[in-house]
Amino acid sequence: METRKNILTEPIVDIQNVCIRYGKDPEVLSDIKLTLEKGSFHFLTGKSGAGKTSLLSMMYLALKPSRGTVMVFGTNVGYASRDAMAGLRRRIGVVFQDFRLLEHLSAYDNVAVPLRIKGMGENEIKKRVKELLSWVELDKSMDKICSTLSGGEKQRVAIARAVINRPEILLADEPTGNVDNDIASKLMKLFVELNKLGTTVVIATHSKDLIAEYNYPQIHLENKGLKIIPALRRI
Repeated sequence: METRKNILTEPIVDIQNVCIRYGKDPEVLSDIKLTLEKGSFHFLTGKSGAGKTSLLSMMYLALKPSRGTVMVFGTNVGYASRDAMAGLRRRIGVVFQDFRLLEHLSAYDNVAVPLRIKGMGENEIKKRVKELLSWVELDKSMDKICSTLSGGEKQRVAIARAVINRPEILLADEPTGNVDNDIASKLMKLFVELNKLGTTVVIATHSKDLIAEYNYPQIHLENKGLKIIPALRRI
């Protein structure tokens, strides 16, 4: 019975005594500790250069720590095989600041990629992709090649691609930075709804307005360290 309890309460991400450095450069982050429970929602904050992108990169398994332990879905990523890492990554949705779209493909085909990798049938793919692109107001642009889209449109395609597979973890680096306020509000509603369905969400942002509007705690990076700022209590 005790073993079952431990399984149920196991963090979805557990980072202990981690340091990140690039080559022989000074450490970007030092001795950080972070535990994320399944279904949690956090903003990731800090000044430019504080290490937000590095922390996200480590959480989506593109970067290994210089030292320390990173557990994702209960797996120590430092000892995971290449196949195991690929399996873990398929459970994580990522919105990159530089989009990383397949520029030669259409918006539709970019968003469809995760579902095709999963082996989903084309009829179901068509239904899901059209519904999501309509939600982010790209239904009239879904057949356009991504290289022809504006920065804001590319941002929305990248977000749609990240969430189409209903990931267990969603990591987003400035996801509302290239869109107007109305679209930003719609995207945040999408993230909130995913979170209500059980997705653990971490959003890196500089927007004080966004943080003030949504009542979620912050993972704040400063002086190579990390602290949790509790959510503001609504009056």
